[in-house]
Amino acid sequence: MIVPEYWAEASDRIDGAKTKRLVKRFGWSDVSAEEAQQHANQRLADAIAEMKRGEMLPFTEPKVAYNGADGLPIREEIIDRRGDAVLTRNAYGALCLNTPDILFADVDVPQSSGCAIYVGTFVVSAAILFLVAFQLKMENPIFLVLFLSMLSAALLGSLIETVRRRVSGTPETIARKRIASFAKSHPEWKLRLYETPMGYRVLVTHATFDPRGAEALDFFDRIKADPVYVRMCFNQNCFRARVSPKPWRVGMSEHMKPRPGVWPISPDRLPAREAWVKQYDQACQQHAACRYVDSFGNGRPCREANEVQRWHDDLSAANQDWPIA
Repeated sequence: MIVPEYWAEASDRIDGAKTKRLVKRFGWSDVSAEEAQQHANQRLADAIAEMKRGEMLPFTEPKVAYNGADGLPIREEIIDRRGDAVLTRNAYGALCLNTPDILFADVDVPQSSGCAIYVGTFVVSAAILFLVAFQLKMENPIFLVLFLSMLSAALLGSLIETVRRRVSGTPETIARKRIASFAKSHPEWKLRLYETPMGYRVLVTHATFDPRGAEALDFFDRIKADPVYVRMCFNQNCFRARVSPKPWRVGMSEHMKPRPGVWPISPDRLPAREAWVKQYDQACQQHAACRYVDSFGNGRPCREANEVQRWHDDLSAANQDWPIA
């Protein structure tokens, strides 16, 4: 995992089919801006050489903060470092904890079961009512049938959904049981469960993991982790957890300035960004990013995971009884 301190860009033109095409490549470094520029120049030279050999490569790379392209590191402002873990500010202003080997997983929970039950109830009700109207030889029954079908769908659909949840559980309980079931079948693991606004976060603390390794990918699959999160972990070769509230959940109506806030930004635009961050920090007071709810498994936490867990819980206010946002 790389979250560089310095960024640079290099560009040059090469002969295309009808005109010269501009090729751009980024470079990065933790040492200096000069080293970042040297890296950009070398990546540009390598790309042009490959293109001249006939390789089909993109002419430019997108300037985006996170998951912009395979192989590009995270392009966010570094706020703090502790060992290999890096705290960054993402494109919309929230703080994110990035770690190369401590496994976090996001498990989103559906907020509703969708409209399938209600649509199905409506269709069945309409079919039955049209059949009854035909048997009774009613004239122009369509409006009455549609009204009664919609009423039936609302009442019966709600009843069916209630019964279904009592039998199989709510989406939240189903997700939690799935995580607990994994822990039961892997007693040597140690899992910490956190509630988030969209579901759950799982932190694995008994060992370190490769974000692209089979063990982590199997864990993601078994607990039904958010597929977008899984893809991000694989592309960026790290795990990641948001540890401060999303701005719009704490009443921040304005986006972080300047927009887009892809790092780095020019020095003359820093005051606007710092003013926004100050307002955001005030709005975040007594709000948490997640809430610790339970632990599973008999594994013994490893030192590296312990350190990340303490930092995560402190940053996210996971042990505070505050609204999660």
